Amino acid sequence: MKENAAEKIAYKDLNISFVMENEPVYVGNIVFECFHRSIPMHAHSDNSYEIHYISGGHGQVTVEGQEYEVVPNILYITGPHIQHSMIPDASDPLSEYCVYLKLSDHSKRSANLRSPMHLFRDMMVWYGMDRHRIHALMRMLFEELEEKNLGYRMQVESLLKQLIIACVRNYTVETKEGELSGQRSLDHQFLTIEEAFLYEYGTLTLTDLSDRLHLSTRQTQRLLLEHYGMNFQSKKTEARMSAAALLLRSKEITITQIADAVGYSSVEHFSSAFRRYFGVSASRYRTKMQEKGGKQNGTMSAS
Repeated sequence: MKENAAEKIAYKDLNISFVMENEPVYVGNIVFECFHRSIPMHAHSDNSYEIHYISGGHGQVTVEGQEYEVVPNILYITGPHIQHSMIPDASDPLSEYCVYLKLSDHSKRSANLRSPMHLFRDMMVWYGMDRHRIHALMRMLFEELEEKNLGYRMQVESLLKQLIIACVRNYTVETKEGELSGQRSLDHQFLTIEEAFLYEYGTLTLTDLSDRLHLSTRQTQRLLLEHYGMNFQSKKTEARMSAAALLLRSKEITITQIADAVGYSSVEHFSSAFRRYFGVSASRYRTKMQEKGGKQNGTMSAS
């Protein structure tokens, strides 16, 4: 297929399905299009996933209210009910491969948390540069569909499985199979999370943390809620307040300096947040801690 000569090539109603890790996958549309028109905001139904790969051109996509600049070799994935739209650059229209897949219902999903199908299903939104040769897979997929040589349906199924794996590899921590178990991989993620909040409570952002975990911001929030019982902002507040409480024990550092150290733009903002969290003002907390320390020291001296 010559991309620069094609305006639109669409394969619909293929009646192709396959099983991957005991989970049925139904193939909807497989389309290549050079976009001169904008695609309005839309979303797809339960268990529906679209794999978008930009092979050329420039433009902008909006996914769940977040705007992204689109350039060649961008991959973005949209899951069920995810609102997305696309606007091509009039002077350099976007060329896009799009594969629409329908998964089985959740009762049939893989029980292995680190399996490609489980990870693919859990990724509701992802955007980034492809690092796993998806362009080559898309070209081979369209060649098979165009030429329909002997065994082409089996080849198409195989290429779609490789495509799912390539997508998952783009947004998960890369490990060599057999070298790192799923549990150890999760342990590594938890260590990354805990060290980030421990040392960077003043500056850490959700995007920073998600990038380190090789997850989307939504998937990172889900991980935090599942394993720590709080979202990113709550966990960051906990880390900031813990650091502030420790710093308040020192007489040498002012409350203004503490506010700056834990990442607040003003002492007023810090004081308000501290009072909400501990139920007392920062100055009162400092006084109580110093009084408590003095009593303990006096008791120790007397003994």
